[in-house]
Amino acid sequence: MLWRIARLSLWHRRITIGLIVLALTLAFAVLLAVEHIRHEVRDTFTGTVSGVDLIVGARTGSSNLLLYSLFGIGSPTRNMSWDSVETIRQQPAVDWVVPLSMGDSHRGFRVLATSSDFFTHFHYGQKHPLQWQHGQGFATASDVVIGSSVAQQLGYDLGDSLVLAHGQGRTSFSRHTDHPFTITGVLQPTGTPIDQTLLIGLDAMDLIHGGKPGAHPESISALLVGLNSRIQTFTLQRQINEFDDEALLAILPGVELSLLWENLGWIETSLRSIAALVLLSSMLGMITLLLVSIQQRQQELGTLRSLGAGPWFVFALIEIEVLLITASALLLALLTTQLGLLAAGQWLAHITGIQLTLLKINARLLGWLGLLLLISLLAAVIPAWLASRRSLLQQLHSESH
Repeated sequence: MLWRIARLSLWHRRITIGLIVLALTLAFAVLLAVEHIRHEVRDTFTGTVSGVDLIVGARTGSSNLLLYSLFGIGSPTRNMSWDSVETIRQQPAVDWVVPLSMGDSHRGFRVLATSSDFFTHFHYGQKHPLQWQHGQGFATASDVVIGSSVAQQLGYDLGDSLVLAHGQGRTSFSRHTDHPFTITGVLQPTGTPIDQTLLIGLDAMDLIHGGKPGAHPESISALLVGLNSRIQTFTLQRQINEFDDEALLAILPGVELSLLWENLGWIETSLRSIAALVLLSSMLGMITLLLVSIQQRQQELGTLRSLGAGPWFVFALIEIEVLLITASALLLALLTTQLGLLAAGQWLAHITGIQLTLLKINARLLGWLGLLLLISLLAAVIPAWLASRRSLLQQLHSESH
């Protein structure tokens, strides 16, 4: 009975109710999108690399070492020598090392010089290995492997030729035109900075900067280190940080990524505050419209009271109407958010390489939907109580006459 009356009442006031549903839909969609994107960006950020126990570079700030080695942001104050690389490689605790050298670019995308072991040992997310979309890794000093975003944005494919430029700016006046590269491989999307990176061999980097064929580079920018056992991590980190021959710094990438994200916590707080303000304004709008509609429904509510409906019947009727309004808004918000993620996901992947997934029905999402539903019902308590009181007073007034 209550549900049928509530549905008919809402349909009778469909224009006003439609405005309430629209306002709530936008508020819920903003809140769901902000929460989803926040988790996606955090997971992408903290999952930039996995399976790497230490990152080693010339002594500098730990954040600086992390940013330029993994994200291509900034540059090393100086390089670490190849002798130090060999010393670390020969440590009993070390399983593998992957050298990294940077400083060049191609049309705004960074170039990373490394060894072929990079494709074996570099993992991201939950230890996902790099996979090939097309082709294979570099085999000669003229081969280059490109990330998925580079291929998509520049329209490159296997066999295409390109020329690298000195420096990391989008515009460079020093191009290595005497040493063109041929694309031999395109990587699958990873949602990490690798998608926006071109990878060449260390020997290729050395050659384009005047080195001799077959010679090892004199220095590199950073070194990724994998250990035989993680129990030895802190021992080796201390040994590297106390090197006598060279001032080096070894950091734990997982720890540093978490600390750096915590330092960026104000961004999360700002996003959630904006979403909360949008939700609050929509709740206030809904309460206002409910109060106005109650003023206009005195005759309807009085009729229900004259037919024997008690105050709690009127209270429950208003709450059920709000329940139906909120449920409709939540369904529309889910649809709106999914469509928005599809559109924004393509744009964000195109600009930053971050891959956004669609909303999935899980405990976290169901918890948010339940919380929003509860907030709406609590917000409607005052209008529902006023409606029940006024209908009672109107009935008493009518009976007294």
